[in-house]
Amino acid sequence: MRAGGALGWLQQALPKLVLAPSFAAVLLFVYGFILWTIYLSFTRSRLLPVYELAGFDAYERLWLQPNWWRAVNNIAIFGSLYIFICIALGLLLAILLDQKIRGEGFLRPVYLYPMAVSFIVTGTAWKWFLNPGLGVEKTMQAWGFSWFHFDWLINPDMAIYTIVIAGVWQASGFCMAMFLAGLRGVDSDVMKAAQIDGAGAFSLYRRIVIPQLRPVFLSAFIVLAHMAIKSYDLVIALTGGGPGNATELPSTFMYSYTFTRNQMAVGAASAVIMLMTICAIIVPYLYSELREKSA
Repeated sequence: MRAGGALGWLQQALPKLVLAPSFAAVLLFVYGFILWTIYLSFTRSRLLPVYELAGFDAYERLWLQPNWWRAVNNIAIFGSLYIFICIALGLLLAILLDQKIRGEGFLRPVYLYPMAVSFIVTGTAWKWFLNPGLGVEKTMQAWGFSWFHFDWLINPDMAIYTIVIAGVWQASGFCMAMFLAGLRGVDSDVMKAAQIDGAGAFSLYRRIVIPQLRPVFLSAFIVLAHMAIKSYDLVIALTGGGPGNATELPSTFMYSYTFTRNQMAVGAASAVIMLMTICAIIVPYLYSELREKSA
């Protein structure tokens, strides 16, 4: 009887015992370090942490940094173009693939494969491709098009757009997969009824299909916004933040001020700003999802 009771207790407690180490690790290394970073942002930490509170001094110094304003301006350009082009291109590819064309099974992984490549590999590959001395410019000139120039990678005014190109190349296939799954879930009876009533293809998608894809649009926006804000390795691999600080983003600013410029409190303050931005995007989404499920 005792053996049976012990066995039953073990069966009930086994999932909790298995999950306990990972749960403790997440609490410590994710939420614990978040709280630690928030605390450091209210200190005057420089090379090493100090724990004497200094109010909002780090935040005041953060917003006085020209590099931070450059990073904020760049994330606005990169984020808006990256999200808009990925969603538009992903939706277009999904609509084309949804026409039951031959070779769909081959084309889907071709478009989706870039998402399996890390940002480091993507940035390195596009760095070679866009390098005026190695990539597309040199190739075109070698083919006889001596007038062809494409120096965005080393042009301070255009370098941020090379980040957009590489990011869109990697994430548009992911958006395509999301929209294709959404399109396959649209009620075919409604589509047939609209076609019988004389609705054209454009009107069909604008008035029936796309409105039903609202949850997919929202999910794609949340995922892409999150990826844009935390982009770091793509920038480092592609431009290293340069030329100068032309491609500085909040993530690269946070790393450089925390670990190379000995301004740990300012770096922590920038990290808190990034965290608040992500929360401002994700929390309303989670609230709306939970509200719909409870309704």
